[in-house]
Amino acid sequence: MHTRRRIVIAGGGAAGFFAAITCAEADPSAEVVIYEATAHPLAKVRISGGGRCNVTHACFEPRELVKFYPRGARELLGPFTRFGPRETVAWFADRGVKLKTEADGRMFPITDDSATIVDCLQNAAAKAGVQLVTRCGITSVTRPEPARGELVASAERAANRFSLTLTTGEILKADRLLLATGGTKGSAGLTIAEKLGHTIVPPVPSLFTFHIDDSRLRGLEGLSMPLASATVRDTRLRASGPILITHWGLSGPAILKLSSWGARELYNVDYRFTLGLNWAEPRPPAKVQAELEAERTAHPRRRVATANPFSIPARLWERLVVAAGLAPDMIWTHVSNNLLRSLTAQVASAEFAVTGKSMNKEEFVTCGGVNLREVDFSTMKSRICPGLYFAGEVLDIDGLTGGFNFQSAWTTGWHAGRTMVGVKRP
Repeated sequence: MHTRRRIVIAGGGAAGFFAAITCAEADPSAEVVIYEATAHPLAKVRISGGGRCNVTHACFEPRELVKFYPRGARELLGPFTRFGPRETVAWFADRGVKLKTEADGRMFPITDDSATIVDCLQNAAAKAGVQLVTRCGITSVTRPEPARGELVASAERAANRFSLTLTTGEILKADRLLLATGGTKGSAGLTIAEKLGHTIVPPVPSLFTFHIDDSRLRGLEGLSMPLASATVRDTRLRASGPILITHWGLSGPAILKLSSWGARELYNVDYRFTLGLNWAEPRPPAKVQAELEAERTAHPRRRVATANPFSIPARLWERLVVAAGLAPDMIWTHVSNNLLRSLTAQVASAEFAVTGKSMNKEEFVTCGGVNLREVDFSTMKSRICPGLYFAGEVLDIDGLTGGFNFQSAWTTGWHAGRTMVGVKRP
């Protein structure tokens, strides 16, 4: 029998590693073991941010920070006040890794290399005495009830003791179990949580790009609009920001925000819907029409296709002009009021048929996971099963792109790691 407190962490990703390090540093006497089913721990950290690792975001006010989480905002507010981006920056700095802030608020290691973060986490884990077992997952978990007549203290210990079956067939005991396996459909962590009594919100993709096949966009791959707004017809979904035209349709921050906030709604319509775009954001259609009328009055002999008052990229503007029914060589004095209204619609309320989605680069984020009402966010303890903890995307939490998903992983991992070894809430 082992005499040290054994803490098992299922999942060798960002949340699992951070929890393990925090746990082992807080109680060096504890036996902390990470079981990672694949051969590649921290794989998502390594590929994130195009291989640079977007560690967090320079948003240091918790009430502002939670606005970037379509799911989990209310629950994360308290945890962020105790461990947020400021503490994350300090944590990595204490271990020799400096972060830098880019113009859009994203924070990366100054090396611009995700290996810096991977090495930091692996070295910190090794230094703290964390054991890492790869190519070995957990297939099932049971928690035996205490026998009748046991003393209260021993009954509590027995109730918190888990029996784990590994993919190797080995069976071991654990005093505490943290599920940090991610929240994708079929995740072992979600299966285990459900069998231990938790409700699982069905996972669906978040942070994805849109498939659009439209002559207005065809051949414009790589062209971007610095500011536009996107809406989904017949919903309240709306987002603004840069939009990028891709080989398969549209991407960019505005599209990713829309996909994140509308993850479940868009899943429910099988990613087939009508997208509305205002290329002249923040101008409403009436303002766009007024500016076009002013252009017609001021420059009657100028070709419409070369007279763009909205800073829309020239090639895109030409496509919108043609789509509005204007000849490529038409001058402003020949533009009727009906054609001007048609051009206004193409600029300020263009509609595109979306026929599917694609993953955003190598990132894969889901909404869904363990029901948040069943977790105590001051400790990350299960409210259902004593001795069980959660961290990261196994929970029904997801953030926008920009370092927010890693921040929730660091934050929930830090809280879980401390409370698993009895550190009181600060």
